[in-house]
Amino acid sequence: MHTFAPLLFVLIWSSGFLVGRGVAAHADPFWFLALRFALVCVVFTAAAWWARVEWPKGARRVGLHLLAGSLMSGFYLGPSWWAMSQGMPAGIMALIGALQPLFTALIAVVVLHKRLSGSTWIGLALGFGGVALVLWPRLAAADASALSLPVALIAAGSILSLTVGSMVQKSPLAASDLRSAGAVQNIGAVLVLIVMALLFGKPHWDNSPLLWGYLAYAVLVLSVAGTTLLIWLMRRGEATRTTALLLAVPPLSALQGWFIFGETMEAIQIVGFLVAIAGVALARR
Repeated sequence: MHTFAPLLFVLIWSSGFLVGRGVAAHADPFWFLALRFALVCVVFTAAAWWARVEWPKGARRVGLHLLAGSLMSGFYLGPSWWAMSQGMPAGIMALIGALQPLFTALIAVVVLHKRLSGSTWIGLALGFGGVALVLWPRLAAADASALSLPVALIAAGSILSLTVGSMVQKSPLAASDLRSAGAVQNIGAVLVLIVMALLFGKPHWDNSPLLWGYLAYAVLVLSVAGTTLLIWLMRRGEATRTTALLLAVPPLSALQGWFIFGETMEAIQIVGFLVAIAGVALARR
């Protein structure tokens, strides 16, 4: 189990970008995500009541849980899934998501005034430079495959939200029970996504069996199983192995995107992929 659990988690994590890409043709991403996290909230609430675990107490602690959920699920997945609905390939979105450690390093410098090592600065340059190489052909394209700069910036902004949310999550909130904390945090995500849906969403839901299959997979596998597996790995000292394997998520998502959706990349984009992954690996050290 200790050998295969990290691999299973990475497979689940990489498939999430494919679900976001696939849902775009069947439903509005904001409304889909709002329903997804509402159902996840129901699952975690039922699990918490069944186990009779302690619930977060105090306005400050509850507020931090709501903030963590809104940042890590609402402001992260809402814009990133919207970007994929606008034509952002799943593999490229996964690559942008892999930049989270680089955003963390930048926040440490700008906000916390910390000093970084030379290797970290090189990793930052390689990471962002590699992503620029990956995005450039799509931004410069004049045909239907083109991406607009605002879409790329919104996708990057969603990763910044995930980064800040992870910092909130690593606060004393980590001591809370996963089930009760998950229920409260998913409420924060649902509130944010409903606002996004009302402001930017469209009433699109084709009610197809495939769409309901995506929803079931997103709730039970991506959210419930994926989150539980991640916590299990962290509590058993498998964080290092899992972190290293996360570098395989972008190319794995790109391969799945090619196989399922026919997404392709030019030679310069493949080079950019390798450069960006090398940068993230260097910064993670």
